[in-house]
Amino acid sequence: MWARRHTELSAAAFKPWLARQAYSLLLRLGTPAYLWRIWSRGQVEPGYREAWPQRLGLYDAAYRQAWQAGLGAPARPVVWVHAVSLGEARAAAPLIQALRQQRPNMRLVLTHSTATGRDAGRSLLQPGDVQTWFPFDTPGAVKRFLAMHRPDVGVLMETEVWPNVQHVARRMGVPMVLANARLSDKSLKQGMRLAALMRPAAHSLTAALAQTPDDARRLQAMGAQDVRVCGNVKFDMSPAPELLAQGQTWSRASARPIVLAASTREGEEPGLLDAWMALRSSPAWPQGGEAPRLLVVPRHPQRFDEVAGLITRTGMSLSRRSTWPDGQPDATAKAAEVWLGDSMGEMPAYYAAAHVALLGGSYAPLGGQNLIEAAACGCPVIMGPHTFNFAEAAELSEAAGVAFRMPDIASAVVKSVSFCNDDMRFSMAKKAGDFGHHHKGAAQRMAALIWGFSTPHVRGNV
Repeated sequence: MWARRHTELSAAAFKPWLARQAYSLLLRLGTPAYLWRIWSRGQVEPGYREAWPQRLGLYDAAYRQAWQAGLGAPARPVVWVHAVSLGEARAAAPLIQALRQQRPNMRLVLTHSTATGRDAGRSLLQPGDVQTWFPFDTPGAVKRFLAMHRPDVGVLMETEVWPNVQHVARRMGVPMVLANARLSDKSLKQGMRLAALMRPAAHSLTAALAQTPDDARRLQAMGAQDVRVCGNVKFDMSPAPELLAQGQTWSRASARPIVLAASTREGEEPGLLDAWMALRSSPAWPQGGEAPRLLVVPRHPQRFDEVAGLITRTGMSLSRRSTWPDGQPDATAKAAEVWLGDSMGEMPAYYAAAHVALLGGSYAPLGGQNLIEAAACGCPVIMGPHTFNFAEAAELSEAAGVAFRMPDIASAVVKSVSFCNDDMRFSMAKKAGDFGHHHKGAAQRMAALIWGFSTPHVRGNV
């Protein structure tokens, strides 16, 4: 009886072990291609070439010295937060602030996978903190990263579950928490196709702090054990006052209503521009100073030039934010029909400048972008049919009257014109502020739980 049960348990464990071994082998074989891809992206975004050996868990003497010097005595608690890209880095800000409020002497290890995330994350650092690249998910790179930093707890933002990170962290006694966790039906189905690999990774999480009950249900189906619903930390985000003031200055300089296409993704701009051109040629187009100006802000900076070319080919005049002297629209910009937001870290300013925003990523089946930031800036949102990445936030925003859903980009562009008056703008800003305030508090709830899961480590020379 015992022998049969032992054989069954061994067989059940063998398939996940084999899947992780095969996955690790593929990553090891693919490491040169991975590094080449990183180096190639650095041609467009130089940040990708910064300190690239850190992606393999390799740290130079200066980094090691800085890390050791900041440990201090008595030992400070070390929190590792991984914010893969720009959106996650922004979302991590209120959580990191809450963690510091509860443990003022904490030390932060902040990791990213993209250059935009790394740039945004720099503002979250304090003396003694360090910023490095997320280790490539091979066993060796992960072991070197964890041995170097020895965190008391690791925090992965939103969707980041990695088989070797989870496995190695568990073996080294590092609690791992998935914070502000979300999982769409689509992602669950994709994960279940790789169940032998992804279910053990999810199972290895110490806890998953879900945004919504639906996210919690899907995370449990994926294999996560301790799942708690805490809300969405993005409601705790506070736009920088200087950025809001900058956007309001742009709005006054425009002297025309502004329709913002926010965080557009590849494939969305052609339909947007076609719909805009069609509306301009119709009797419904407002005349004179009431005619709106289009402001397009692509999600990814490597596409700025591509989108500029698309706009120019329509025949509309274009002004790029990067060309404005002293950051303010000049005479050329004021005469242009379209503005291109080709800058980083200024999304609150773009929202503050606009009368209404068309939500990028929601007009193609991409799941949408964060519409909570728009509400925090007092900007109403018109979203398309695809918001599965932020399903509850979209539903709550729609119910509160600060977001509106349209079936396609053409109807959304027509709808946007009705928002181009100041009375509507002031009314929506009040609704948006009330909506955001009602849903605050997730960051403090998550921070308290994260500290409860942390395990102090004995530190010495690595």
